[in-house]
Amino acid sequence: MKKNCIFILAGFFILIASQLFAQKITSGDLSVLKGQNKISVTYDYSKMAVGKFKTEDEYIQKGIDDRNAKKPGTGDDWAVKWKAGKTERYQPSFEESFNNQASDCGLQVKVDPEAKYVFVVHTNEMEQGVETVVMGAAKSASVDLVIDLIESSAPDKTIATIEMDGAKPHSNMRMTVGGVPVNKEVYDPTIRIAECYETAGKQIGKLICKQLK
Repeated sequence: MKKNCIFILAGFFILIASQLFAQKITSGDLSVLKGQNKISVTYDYSKMAVGKFKTEDEYIQKGIDDRNAKKPGTGDDWAVKWKAGKTERYQPSFEESFNNQASDCGLQVKVDPEAKYVFVVHTNEMEQGVETVVMGAAKSASVDLVIDLIESSAPDKTIATIEMDGAKPHSNMRMTVGGVPVNKEVYDPTIRIAECYETAGKQIGKLICKQLK
C-alpha cells in the first residue's frame, strides 16, 4: 500500500512539473490583430539546438552514425522520420491547438499567402525527453519558441515578439503504466515533441486572446 502511494505521489508531481512553462510578450504589442480573423504561419528551425547538441545537424549526424553502426540503413531511415516530424506532427499540432484556443477571439492560424499578418515560429531549443517513470524521475520533452509577428508586406519589420519557454507534453505518463512502456510508440520522440507544440499552441492562443480583450 505504501509503495502504491509513493508511485501515485510521484506521478502527481511529474504531472505538475510537466505543466511548468512560461509565455510572455517581450516586445511590441498585438493590437494590430484586433479585427483580424486569420494569420499565416511559417516555421524556422535554422538555429535550433537539440538536447546537448548545439545544432540539429550535429544531432542528426550523431543519430545516423550510431544507428548505422548497429544496423546499416537504420540511421538513414531514422533521419527521414525525424525531419518529417516537423511537417507531419509538430506544426499541425501547434496550429490545431492554437485554433481551438483562439476561436474564442475569432483568430485562426494556417499557411495563407493572402493573410495580412504572419507568425514566424522559431524553435530555439528542443529536448526529446525520455518516456519512463522510475520513482518519480523522468526527463520530459520540451521546446523553447520565439514567435515573431510580422506584416506580409513588410517582412523585415517585427511588430511583436512572444517567447514560450519550456513547453512540455500535457502528460509524461500517457504511454506508460507504472513506468513500464505499454507499446512501441513510447520510443518515438516525435510524439512527445508534438505534444510540446500542442501545449505551446494552446498557451499562445490563450495569451493572444487575453491581450485582445
